[in-house]
Amino acid sequence: MIPKLKTFLILLSIVLLLLLIPFVAMQFTNEVNWSLMDFIMAGILLFGTSLVFELVIRKVKSTKHRLLISGIILLLLFLLWAELAVGIFGSPLAGN
Repeated sequence: MIPKLKTFLILLSIVLLLLLIPFVAMQFTNEVNWSLMDFIMAGILLFGTSLVFELVIRKVKSTKHRLLISGIILLLLFLLWAELAVGIFGSPLAGN
């Protein structure tokens, strides 16, 4: 199997496994109430972030720079996720 395709499939599998967590939780409790659009957005955010991490790992040679860039990417993911979920900044993207 082509290494890039193998990596792509591994990342996709991890994202799908992460999305199974809220899906299974929805079966047992009313506290988790995700719509189809919530799953789609979460999948796009997680998979897109994982692809950007993979790009950083392939292209950036310095470990210090990798960690710095990865930290910034992770911070941006958390901020965007929080904005979509509860609207911490009150932008038009807010989920409330």
